[in-house]
Amino acid sequence: MNKNYNDLLAFVTVAREGSFTKAAGLLGVSQSALSHTVKGLEERLDVRLLNRTTRSVSPTEAGERLLQSIAPKLEDIDRELELINEFKLRPAGTIRITAAEHAANTFLWPKVRQLLLEYPDISVEISVNYGFVDIVAERFDAGIRLGENLDKDMIAVPISPPLRMAVVATPEYWQKRQKPTIPHELVEHNCINIRLPTYGGMYVWEFEKDGKEINVNVKGQVVMTSSIGRLDAALSGLGISYVPEDLVEEHIKQGRLERVLEDWCLPFDGYYLYYPNRQLSSPAFRLLVDALRYHRR
Repeated sequence: MNKNYNDLLAFVTVAREGSFTKAAGLLGVSQSALSHTVKGLEERLDVRLLNRTTRSVSPTEAGERLLQSIAPKLEDIDRELELINEFKLRPAGTIRITAAEHAANTFLWPKVRQLLLEYPDISVEISVNYGFVDIVAERFDAGIRLGENLDKDMIAVPISPPLRMAVVATPEYWQKRQKPTIPHELVEHNCINIRLPTYGGMYVWEFEKDGKEINVNVKGQVVMTSSIGRLDAALSGLGISYVPEDLVEEHIKQGRLERVLEDWCLPFDGYYLYYPNRQLSSPAFRLLVDALRYHRR
């Protein structure tokens, strides 16, 4: 049998994406050419590998067995090819990272931007995602999460100092409403809520003082997952927002926002870059880790 490993790569990509259109985009070929390639593989093997409908594509039983068998081997080949970059004069390759918006904008992108300027052969893909992503299943090289949410089987590298939240609203809002002195008084206010993307429910605002923890279910006119969006809503006078302190420090200094319940907002563990402990690190990835690493004073 004529062995063409490109055919196997084409099949694996289509099976994983569940779409010839998406797979063609990833592989940089036309949809018709990709369909012809997979059909040729099925004819040579004399077995149907994919069930095709007008709406979706899914592996047959034989296709699923082939997918589970060869996909890890193709990934191993990709990793080994990436490691060949060690023999180049300059590190190269593509690094895929998933992170929430605040982490990506504040701690990831400023360092990545400088790294890309220094090493033009390195490419970085940043996927902004508010839920918990399985970086192995989704084929990311690394992810960024708060320290308290890390999986134990991952290598974790700190990339930020401890963080702190802030409860803020405009001076105009506070002129109309009495400022809360304890967290429970927030239920009487128009608060900009946060929906948890992983579970679908509303985020409970968390506070602590003198060893006493208080969680408050707030209500209001606006619900957003984006921290930048919640900041903008607060600046627009739509209510009280609960956002990372670093996002509002300048607005507080300039008098655009006023803070309350500051003594109830204690620091907590910051962001970490995490990746599988079995991952073979390429020179490009090691440079990224070193660039992002936060050195505690």
